[in-house]
Amino acid sequence: MKGFVFGKFYPFHIGHQKMIEFALEKGSVTVLICAEENEKIDGNIRKKWIKDTFPNNKNLKVKVFKYNEKDFPNTSVSNWDVSKRWSEVFNEYFKDENFLVTSEEYGEMLSVIMNIEHFMFDENRENIQISASEIRKEIFKNWEYLPLSVQKYFALKVVFLGTESTGKTVMTNNISEYFKANKVSEAGRDLIRNSKQFEFEDLKKVYTEHANRIEKVNHGESFLTLIDTDVHITKSYAEFVFGRKLIVPEEITEKNKADLYLYSTKDAEYVQDRTRLEFDERNKLDESHRKVLKENKIDFLEISGTWEEREKMAIDSIENLILKQKIRFKDS
Repeated sequence: MKGFVFGKFYPFHIGHQKMIEFALEKGSVTVLICAEENEKIDGNIRKKWIKDTFPNNKNLKVKVFKYNEKDFPNTSVSNWDVSKRWSEVFNEYFKDENFLVTSEEYGEMLSVIMNIEHFMFDENRENIQISASEIRKEIFKNWEYLPLSVQKYFALKVVFLGTESTGKTVMTNNISEYFKANKVSEAGRDLIRNSKQFEFEDLKKVYTEHANRIEKVNHGESFLTLIDTDVHITKSYAEFVFGRKLIVPEEITEKNKADLYLYSTKDAEYVQDRTRLEFDERNKLDESHRKVLKENKIDFLEISGTWEEREKMAIDSIENLILKQKIRFKDS
């Protein structure tokens, strides 16, 4: 048998996932994403969510139908006239399909109009008690209802930057505990124990390991990931210590991209643990970091003051980021 499932998938959630799995039990399935052209998340992004959730499934195809609300009713209300209008689209996309799966009454109407079989899935929301509109209102509160592919899209990443001995690691540890967030520790400090003694080739190991740590983050644990240092600092060390540009693969750069960069200023209390640069060199490194960040068009917020003041500024900035994202998704 060949069937189809349709919807906005805005966003795609585990209820949708279960419905597609139910449909696949009946035969091969094509999912049609109905993406209204004014919606903020493109249909092809939603397509990727679904494809990534069902990797290498030969019985599943995903297509995108872009439309304008003026031409097609943008409603989930069960109505014969609305169903008839949408059936024209489905008849165009699904000429060989003989069944459809929905969780709404209009599925029965469509099956009559199109003369195909309809399988109802969890009509009363007994298995998955959530809707896409509820998730849009509180994206992070409903995090558990999102498949991993969607979590990765909506996840927030915050990077702590700054020269040596400005509290980046301590802040990453403390603030990740405050938010119960994921944490990525600095690979450089683990692989290069002494910032006075290392080779240029060691920097490739650093950015590779750091990117791997970011990639391995379990987004199911939290929507927020705090990262101690990033690839731009590794680039800066290459120029500062060796006077050479470090060429970083694009895929590594992509993995390092964050939603917020917090830069701890150099006027923090200096602590020399015999593995760090001397005071004057450490301050010159600050200039190098800022230069590399500017060249790579990385905008950052500065945090300064006492250790307590720095942490409070960081927490306030992260809370502001979360609030902005909630509003953006709610209005999308």
